[in-house]
Amino acid sequence: MTLFGTPLDAQKIAALVGLLTALVYWIFVLRNERSGLTAFRKWEADRKARRDAEIAAEEVGTPPPAPGEKRGPWG
Repeated sequence: MTLFGTPLDAQKIAALVGLLTALVYWIFVLRNERSGLTAFRKWEADRKARRDAEIAAEEVGTPPPAPGEKRGPWG
C-alpha cells in the first residue's frame, strides 16, 4: 500500500493510528478543560452577583439570605 508515493508497512500504519489516537485524546482533553473553565467562570460571576446583592441588601437594611442557602459550587 502506498500513500503519496511512500510505501506503508504495518509499522508505519501503527504509528499513524497511534498519532491519530493521541490527537483525538488531546481534543477531548482540551474540550473538557474549556468546559471546566467556562463552568468556573459562570460560578464566579454568579457568586459575585450574589455577593453584590447581599451588600446592596445590607445597605438598604433588609435581612441577609437564609444560612441554609447554597453559597458555592459544593453547596
